[in-house]
Amino acid sequence: MRMDVPFALRVCALSLTLSLYAEAAANEVNPSAYNPSASNEDNGVVKIPMRDGVRLSTRIFRPPGTGKFPTILLRTPYGKDTDLGSSYRAFVDRGYNVVVQDVRGRYASGGVFHPLEQESGDGSDTLNWIARQSWSNGDVGMIGGSYRGMVQWKAAIVNNPHLKAIFPVVSGSDEYRDRFYSPGGVMKLGHRLLWMAENLRAPSFEPPSFAEYVRHLPLRTIDAATTGHSIAFYQEALNHPNLDAYWNALSTREHLDKVRIPAFIVGGWYDNYAQSDLETYSILAKKTSANRIVIGPWPHDMSIKFPGVDFGKDSGAPIRTYQLQWFEHWLKAPHPAPEFRQPPVRIFVMGSNKWRDEREWPLARTRYTPLYLTGKGNANSAKGDGLLTSEPHKYDLVDDFVYDPRNPVPTNGGAICCNPRIFPWGPRDQSAIEARDDVLVFSTPALKQDLEVTGPIRVVLYASTSQPDTDFTAKLVDVLPNGVPHNLTDGALRLRYRNSLDQPVLARQGEIYQISIDAGVTSNVFRAGHKIRVEISSSNFPRFDRNPNTGRRIADETELRVANQRIYHGKQYPSYLLLPIIP
Repeated sequence: MRMDVPFALRVCALSLTLSLYAEAAANEVNPSAYNPSASNEDNGVVKIPMRDGVRLSTRIFRPPGTGKFPTILLRTPYGKDTDLGSSYRAFVDRGYNVVVQDVRGRYASGGVFHPLEQESGDGSDTLNWIARQSWSNGDVGMIGGSYRGMVQWKAAIVNNPHLKAIFPVVSGSDEYRDRFYSPGGVMKLGHRLLWMAENLRAPSFEPPSFAEYVRHLPLRTIDAATTGHSIAFYQEALNHPNLDAYWNALSTREHLDKVRIPAFIVGGWYDNYAQSDLETYSILAKKTSANRIVIGPWPHDMSIKFPGVDFGKDSGAPIRTYQLQWFEHWLKAPHPAPEFRQPPVRIFVMGSNKWRDEREWPLARTRYTPLYLTGKGNANSAKGDGLLTSEPHKYDLVDDFVYDPRNPVPTNGGAICCNPRIFPWGPRDQSAIEARDDVLVFSTPALKQDLEVTGPIRVVLYASTSQPDTDFTAKLVDVLPNGVPHNLTDGALRLRYRNSLDQPVLARQGEIYQISIDAGVTSNVFRAGHKIRVEISSSNFPRFDRNPNTGRRIADETELRVANQRIYHGKQYPSYLLLPIIP
């Protein structure tokens, strides 16, 4: 399956060439270092057989000489020949074989592409093949970002004895809560459609604009509107809107107890997978101290800067150096290997714009502190009277707004993917969002001293609606002294999932429910003179799909109803923003 390499493919998958491989030599690998060892090579390509007979197209780069060396494996759906180039040399020059493979059903490999379902078996078969070669010492490490990181986790959970360590970048570990739906059960529509449009469209099909195809209804046929054909895994996602056995079988997160090898995880605060990367590390760290994680102020491609926002000259990280140190330790050091020297957790604290080493995640010294929604009941827009205070108001008040899915609150930045030219990411000015009457805005007074917030963000609301189902959204915002509001994190909850993701329950008109919105994760110092702000609404589109408010199956719905929303706050209904404050 040969295809062009559009911008979003290079970004979303994704080409980490400028970031992961910035320290690699500028010249191509010496041809004498390339020496595939197989009888079925064709123009420098090895066709590795899988257990079912399908052959996967693979290139091999080797150090000079005839010795047995450890191997670095990269498996990709984005074309093994498209974006790595000279980066092989950094490993080859240090005595590693480098094996780069098109995954099943992509580019020159045979078979049919079934995202992630195929990668455990194919990854294990590839590892076994490598171990049998005369140039291999049997020890393998894996690298790569996004999907190329996901395949590392899929290989790790089957415990192939030849895989010794992995280095996944911006990849997450859960299909439902990372790649298709939010932790609140709302589909990540823009992310999914943009990835499919730029990677899976039918030959000669020219999709409509992003702004057009994200509004297509019903969602059941939006894949065909976007790519020119129906896509099986997308249809399966629609068939399973609840977190059920289908998703549990696909999830790496649900099977992390099977992982026996060390992982060095890299993520970004403005990447779609940051929260999952941190949660994955936290789960693994309970079993062993061998794992590491680095989180920086990046989107899905850490080489791309944010317009108008500068986190300083030290906001990058020597990822290539980390990789080389990691694999020197696990693939070349005496076994059993001693403790890896780098601290377990390294995070970039935005606002102060400094790197800091920690021993655990979440940070043990965190003080989870509520800021209560208050005001006089007119918090609509930034011109309203919404406040955040340390105590709930002694009287109970209500803020009303109208959610019309025909006119949803537009997405403006955030931890999204995959093409910033089409779907901008990162911190952006939220002034236009906060001018809308269907956005409730609650702010602290200007801070008198710096305040660090590092960890998961949660918003607890007492809310009611006029419809049997709807969504509620929350966004954490840092307001600069000049009044410009920059988004930090966001989240959304589908009301039918207020109790659990696996057992949806529709709402009763006008009934007040206590709901909890997972609003993402961050590390940010709100500087003196800044304000802490939270936006409350019912849409953030197309980051999240629109709730049509009918209560029926959303995948097949074409009717859009208006919902009258109420947020209650005060002594009886203490709605609040919960912040992880670091003393």
